[in-house]
Amino acid sequence: MIEFVLDGRSKVNTYVQLIQQVKQALRVGLLAPGDQLPKVRDVAQSLAINPNTVLKAYRELEIEGLVEGRPGVGTFVRRTLAGSSLADQAELREELVAWLHRARAAGLTPEDVTALVETTMRAAPAAETPRAEPASAG
Repeated sequence: MIEFVLDGRSKVNTYVQLIQQVKQALRVGLLAPGDQLPKVRDVAQSLAINPNTVLKAYRELEIEGLVEGRPGVGTFVRRTLAGSSLADQAELREELVAWLHRARAAGLTPEDVTALVETTMRAAPAAETPRAEPASAG
């Protein structure tokens, strides 16, 4: 089951942070169709937020077709966002964990790591995106 964490310094609304975390969990296979999201009351209590904030996030996920609410039972995942690359993610995750250990040993803070990853992601696609081969006319 997913455990939500809020970044109090983030300018992103609390309900959007919850949505983003569910979507990330769906992309990496931590949540799968049929899995139950934590109860609204439990999330609100553990994060010390208004239950309506959790409801808003769950409603948005429901509108997007990712989850469905079952009255009196809970909220359940309807579909995944994991793509065909999911099988490769375990190895990549291990490599990332090793890289994060090296980054910490080099003195990088979590903010430094985030900045490095985000700036690299913005710069890399322009240089490394494979171009489609033109169709041959013959």
